[in-house]
Amino acid sequence: MLQMDKYLRAMVDMGGSDLHLQTGMPPKIRKSGSLVVIEGEPLIDKNTMFDLLKSICPHEKWEFFLENLDLDFAYEIEGLSRFRSNFMNSVHGPGAVFRTIPTEILTLEQLKLPEAFKDVCAYSRGLVLVTGPTGSGKSTTLAAMINYINENFNKHIVTIEDPLEFVHPNKKSVIVQREVNDHTHSFNNALKGAMRADPDIVLVGEMRDPETISLALSCAAMGLMVFGTLHTNNAPKTIDRVIGAFPGEEQSQIRTMLAETLVGVISQLLCKTTDGKRCASHEILLKHDALPNLIREGQLNNIRSIIESSSGQGMKSMDNDLQRLFQEGRISAVEAFMKASDKTNFQAHLPPDFFDQDE
Repeated sequence: MLQMDKYLRAMVDMGGSDLHLQTGMPPKIRKSGSLVVIEGEPLIDKNTMFDLLKSICPHEKWEFFLENLDLDFAYEIEGLSRFRSNFMNSVHGPGAVFRTIPTEILTLEQLKLPEAFKDVCAYSRGLVLVTGPTGSGKSTTLAAMINYINENFNKHIVTIEDPLEFVHPNKKSVIVQREVNDHTHSFNNALKGAMRADPDIVLVGEMRDPETISLALSCAAMGLMVFGTLHTNNAPKTIDRVIGAFPGEEQSQIRTMLAETLVGVISQLLCKTTDGKRCASHEILLKHDALPNLIREGQLNNIRSIIESSSGQGMKSMDNDLQRLFQEGRISAVEAFMKASDKTNFQAHLPPDFFDQDE
């Protein structure tokens, strides 16, 4: 058995989500949000690290890594799991992070996602952005949404991912999954191809640059349903990030396109639970008559009032959802305080010595 496979099996056996390898350090895993050492394993020197990484990497991808110093791809141990693999170089030498991709695609119900997610899955056109920091579970949430569509609607779905993580079998829908660098040269090439492939739904794994964002908006403007991801924490920041990705002279046009196509922003954070596990907290912005005008006029601060006044339609703010999780006893006051925008809601519930801990 490859040494790398032993590390990955150890991570799965320990209930970890990520394996961290760094030159000059022992292997570590992330478990319930914290990094812990795999006991009994030595420090990994530079030559050993190169051998470890090369042992599981296809030749052409290894050549890409040597040339570009970064690499993302999916690695699978049959019968165990798939892993999203990120190779990198740093001041210490080569390293890598591997994230477990569950073999089973969890359902919306298993993830305890709000009913509003099903409403979003039923949309026939427009742009939905699923956002959150790295490691917040965006891919898992999107996979559950695509699975729900796959089980309930007759759609043609094209996904463009880097790397391809969850593999969807065809059910009611027909799903074409494309991985950048293996099945297409870029997100942009794949998006241009998708426009000609008669899709109902396009999933863009990551909206990384202005051209990709512009093409995604064009797909939505053509009447397609487009799902995309961004690394933002709430709805106003998400809209601002999309517009701000473009030069000033183009922002007015992008603002108009976004106003006409945006039908949802789902922001997600992962929280440590009181029983040592993790759960998701969400902010949800859905279609609203006032939203297009606010986007056109740049009044993004007023989006918060739409969310606060539309809870009956399935919308909610991140702080209100954190409050719910705290009141249900699922997360601690400290966790809610650390994740909240308005921290005064939780300050009275903190331990008496909380602010003394940094001294």
